[in-house]
Amino acid sequence: MHFSYSKKWLLATLLSLLFALPLFAQKAIVIDSSLKQYKFTLNEIECLEDTSNRLTFADVRLPLNNRQFKANNLFFPNNQNRTSTYWYRIRVRLHKSTVDKAALFEFFDQTTDEVTAYIPDEQGLYTASKSGAKIDFNSRLYQHKNFEFLIKNPSEGEYTYYFKLKSHNLVNVIIVYRTLDYFIHYALNEYLTFGLFYGMILIFCFHNLLMFMAVKKRQYLYYVFYILSVAIYEMSVDGIAFQYLWPKTPILNDYAYGTALYLLSVFALIFTEELLQAKKRAGRFYKLINYTVLLRTLYFLYCLLFDKSLFAYKFVEIIPLSIAFAAGLHIYRGGFKPARFFVLAYAILFTGFMIKALTALGYGRMLPAFVSYYSVGFCFVIEMVLLSFAIGDQVRILRKEKDEAQEETIKQMQINSELKDSINRELEHQVQVRTKEVVEKSQEILEQSKTIEEQSEQLISINHLLEEQASEITRMNVLLEKDNIQLKTNIDKVTDARVLSAELNFEEFSAKYPDQESCYKFLSELKWKNCYQCTRCSHTSYCAGRVPYSRRCTKCSYEESALHNTIFENNRIPINKAFYLVYLIYSSKGTISSHQLSDKLGIRQSTCWAYATRIKKAMQEQKRSRKKDIPQGWSTLVI
Repeated sequence: MHFSYSKKWLLATLLSLLFALPLFAQKAIVIDSSLKQYKFTLNEIECLEDTSNRLTFADVRLPLNNRQFKANNLFFPNNQNRTSTYWYRIRVRLHKSTVDKAALFEFFDQTTDEVTAYIPDEQGLYTASKSGAKIDFNSRLYQHKNFEFLIKNPSEGEYTYYFKLKSHNLVNVIIVYRTLDYFIHYALNEYLTFGLFYGMILIFCFHNLLMFMAVKKRQYLYYVFYILSVAIYEMSVDGIAFQYLWPKTPILNDYAYGTALYLLSVFALIFTEELLQAKKRAGRFYKLINYTVLLRTLYFLYCLLFDKSLFAYKFVEIIPLSIAFAAGLHIYRGGFKPARFFVLAYAILFTGFMIKALTALGYGRMLPAFVSYYSVGFCFVIEMVLLSFAIGDQVRILRKEKDEAQEETIKQMQINSELKDSINRELEHQVQVRTKEVVEKSQEILEQSKTIEEQSEQLISINHLLEEQASEITRMNVLLEKDNIQLKTNIDKVTDARVLSAELNFEEFSAKYPDQESCYKFLSELKWKNCYQCTRCSHTSYCAGRVPYSRRCTKCSYEESALHNTIFENNRIPINKAFYLVYLIYSSKGTISSHQLSDKLGIRQSTCWAYATRIKKAMQEQKRSRKKDIPQGWSTLVI
């Protein structure tokens, strides 16, 4: 059955209105000029999970997908399935008093990868705006740590706003309407608070660094690393680090807070060991802390190298925090007084984490927003102050113990002085007795020394004789060495003569030319034995070339190898085997077959035949032009 185009359009319009009825059932939030900000919660937000991650904005607005939006049953919705894309929509009725007031929507969680807002204008046409931790900070609408989307030219009426969210972290979707005036007021106060917070951290760092340089206690240095890790973690979570430290490198947002949280845990545990003297006062806790540091490091490396999404599980930090807290309680019960400030500091930090956890789960709605959102930061500040007290208390106790030890030392020194006087008197008497004995012994030693002097004079005369003999032996060795050098030279000359006259057997020839370098050296000396002359420009000066034993003309830079213009030019077999081949053919006067050459040299018979043909041809030419004064030997075939 066929429909006309107008009928199809009418049917589609009716179906759209039918399926869009649930959309109009959503509660519209009325916003007038008296409302400066509003947080959307519970069923004021509707959600759609896109498990395929393929739906576009046009697909979401289709009637079939519109029906799939469900009312939010949490105080703040979240992306429970972090592999999916989530769509959120809210419905707002703007009062006519808001027409001239600029406003915006704001998202709080700075660990959100991508947020796209679809904002309608007066004609109902939507404009998409994109922000998030995966996008360069400088591309944001405002240079602010949160994600803001401007409501463009609002007029009186009802509007539906869509938001598309995708993140590998578990985030709370907090959508807030704010007027632009209130946003500026809020942002200025918030950044002032951040300045105070991070300023205090810097002051604590500088103070404890100076203390470390003064007293050389490692606990001060570990404490500096710990509070710096706290600062980097808070900056990463708040979005301050992305704004000021790496605005053009959003990929660091995936690793920054996880790395900072790891450093925070590790340095907190190491600081706990050092401050509480765990190795001396609680050996079991000392081992437990070390094992925890090792396991936490392995977990961090696994997250860093294999699955960065595991950084989102921040609750694992409750384990090192609990171990440090338990160690502090145990050591405090053992009588170590500085641990009291440590225990109090970690109790407050536990409170801050509990408030933050309850807020994330939606149970902190009864608390003021300022307290629930900044609870961890405030508790960190209080903890830093109390830990500083703990360090100071430890130093005070150590100084007191040092003063008591000094007093005890002074008393002991007085006792030692009295003992020393009595011992000195006894020693003086013993010295007198021993002096008399020493004098008697010294006389005996003098007599013995005279005897030794006489013997030493005899040894000196014998040494003189030995030195003369050694010098004569050295002179004879020098003469023998010269004779050996001359003998070696004569042997080389005889061997060269035998090689040239083809008197050597195969083993002797192999010993004379064992490798490529010796063959190149022989060719070089044979080729240029009279003088060097460039084949291009006839220049006679040269320098060493790139190839061993080649020569380069210093005038035209032409480089000539030792193989050029020899029987071995364009040689495709090892040069030392080519030498053997020439030697064997010459020594056999050309009677040796290519098969025999192949067996002796380990080369294919066809290659041996080709080389044998070339060499035999050179032998025939030499035989025709031979004169009586021409030297004999296989080397005459080379050039």
